[in-house]
Amino acid sequence: MSNRPIYLDNHATTPVDERVLAAMLPYFTEHFGNPSSIGHVYGWEAEAAIKKSREILAEAINATPEEIVFTSGATEANNLAIKGVAEAYFQKGQHIITVATEHNAVLDPCKYLQTLGFEITILPVQQDGIINLSELEKALRSDTILVSVMAANNEIGVLQPLAEIGAICRERDVIFHSDAAQAIAKIPLDVQAMKIDLMSLTAHKLYGPKGVGALYVRRRNPRVQIAPQQHGGGHERGMRSGTLYTPQIVGFGKAVEIALQEQATETQRLTQLRQSLWKELSQLEGIHLNGHPTQRLAGNLNISVEGVDGAALLLGLQPVMAISSGAACSSATTAPSHVLTALGHSEKLAYASIRFGIGRFNTAEEIDRVAQHTIATIGSLRKQAMMV
Repeated sequence: MSNRPIYLDNHATTPVDERVLAAMLPYFTEHFGNPSSIGHVYGWEAEAAIKKSREILAEAINATPEEIVFTSGATEANNLAIKGVAEAYFQKGQHIITVATEHNAVLDPCKYLQTLGFEITILPVQQDGIINLSELEKALRSDTILVSVMAANNEIGVLQPLAEIGAICRERDVIFHSDAAQAIAKIPLDVQAMKIDLMSLTAHKLYGPKGVGALYVRRRNPRVQIAPQQHGGGHERGMRSGTLYTPQIVGFGKAVEIALQEQATETQRLTQLRQSLWKELSQLEGIHLNGHPTQRLAGNLNISVEGVDGAALLLGLQPVMAISSGAACSSATTAPSHVLTALGHSEKLAYASIRFGIGRFNTAEEIDRVAQHTIATIGSLRKQAMMV
């Protein structure tokens, strides 16, 4: 048995699948050409590889390859979508709607736009983490240009009703953006059926490499315009300049391809592991499940624990498991999770929360060990608290 802790932080990032790495390696050495070098075979090889990955991503969400714009990750894709729409459509309106439980890569660009005069409406969520569709409809105005709602929450795993949101936005002629960083190839996504106009994607939540993502930009019915946020060379049809990172893009495509092939069986397996873990933990008193019990990512289990100190809980769990209490991208802050406080939790309960991110390489034996150690740790901390 390895001495390293069991990795259960798969919402923060995932290890690169060996099959993905094998697909990437030749593009670091043998096929190292610049895909923009169209005058020789080295450039053609790189261009062909990127074309294949573009096709894989497009097929995964029922888009066309021309609608896929490669970026450095979902954070850049979110910024490009939100700021790009704001700049392109500001004469039409300066009102944007988003949700309190969004990732900071959506909330922070919106806050920035507020400093430029845009109005931002931040919708609350219900206790299960899902938005109230009637509240969305009420929030829409004649000057609303964008609605941004994530597909799957990075902390509590909740899946938002994308098709219903898309229908509301399309009826009102409002652009609909969704951050699908946690959702791509894990749940069915169809930008046509769901009427999604912009969708942010990333590779490293899906056993692909870090440093590569994509933004889907609808080209027809309706055609969506975005103002580029990075200039210099006119790459990606002028929407995102910069030499494309061929090995990363190849890895992104391969990661999506594998995940789609294994989606049905992996969803079933992860759901069973999550339910097994919850069955054990829910026997304790004062344990709260955060987010909708079934409308969530298969591998996500987020709980809050009464009667323990959050920092002490994480410290006690660390020898056995690598987990997180919130978003890895916000781990430097000392504030409680904005997602959990949006569910109505007190700051104390929000601090005493654990996000279990179960992934492709976790086993039933590991989950059983995690459950037993978590139960023992909570019991020990509660006893200590009673003695003080």
